[in-house]
Amino acid sequence: MINQMGLVKHLGPSVLTRWLKARSVKNFVGLLLLGAALSIAIAACAGSSLANKPEVTIKLVSYSVTKAAHDQIIPKFQEKWQKEHNQRVIFEPSYGGSVAQTADVIAGKQEADIVHLALPLDVNRIEQANLIRKGWENRAPRNGIVTRSVATIVTRPGNPKNIKTWADLAKDNVKVILANPKTSGIAIWQLLAFWGSVEQTGGDEAATLDYVTKVYKNAPILLPNARQASDLFFKHNQGDVLINYENEVILAEKTGAKLPYLVPSVNISIDNAVAVVDEYVDKHSTRQVAEAFVDFLYSTEAQQEFAKLGYRPVNPLVSQEVSAKFPQIQTLFTAIDLGGWDNIQKTFLAEGGLFDKIQGANKS
Repeated sequence: MINQMGLVKHLGPSVLTRWLKARSVKNFVGLLLLGAALSIAIAACAGSSLANKPEVTIKLVSYSVTKAAHDQIIPKFQEKWQKEHNQRVIFEPSYGGSVAQTADVIAGKQEADIVHLALPLDVNRIEQANLIRKGWENRAPRNGIVTRSVATIVTRPGNPKNIKTWADLAKDNVKVILANPKTSGIAIWQLLAFWGSVEQTGGDEAATLDYVTKVYKNAPILLPNARQASDLFFKHNQGDVLINYENEVILAEKTGAKLPYLVPSVNISIDNAVAVVDEYVDKHSTRQVAEAFVDFLYSTEAQQEFAKLGYRPVNPLVSQEVSAKFPQIQTLFTAIDLGGWDNIQKTFLAEGGLFDKIQGANKS
């Protein structure tokens, strides 16, 4: 038998080298093919797992004037989520008066995964119905406030009634187009703006109540929501003055309308709230996507879209970018300055509250 050393001598170095190289190449090719097969198998499994993710449907319930902003923001979120999670997200939005939308969510007529409403009070009502867990404002950035605006006074071309301040709305010959605080978020902001314009500048309760009563006496009708109030003023040429969100006026100008309007230097911070509806996201198994969308609304990308459409952004970087585009407010008061939302509900909006008394006085 030839030993290993003998084999080397017998074959010679050149033959042995070729034999070893052949075995190395064969082993290398085998390993390469095995690795490729494993990679394909792993990729196929991963691809199959991602491809099998079911699409998610998000029910978004909001107040009437947010549609233009959502139309720009939702596709950006859908694209981002698809890219990061390989999952399609479908939105089913619903728009209407904030108070009425809130009532529908509470009644179960609309099983909202997310609510984006005109004021925190509406979200509080949903919380009180045990559909949203307590402390919703602490679970989202900026205390749940996603956009801000202020109130504007829109006049007829040339301002024939010479409207310059809030006080002018109480003149006998001025017809003011307003929404109804019982159904509309903007109407509550209107009521608070009127009240605060006197109270926050030193007026006592009697003077404040007298002024606000006169303003509502000048309203020929109270509309269900902001959109219908705008339609009555612009399309049907009713009234001398329309009280509207600043963002709505700016949006109208961007679409070609020329609106004579003023932004009173004494004004209310109109804070718009967003929240995940815990009861329904758990029922629909949509919490992950719903929370991600709420977070996305605060992103620079989304806040820039809000700003383009006239909202005052809450993202500090975007706010700084666009601050010069908005009129400065000398006296800006908030719902907290008027006692907070619990007090506002009890004092102004509850049955037999100040608004009912104002309406009763104007009917007598």
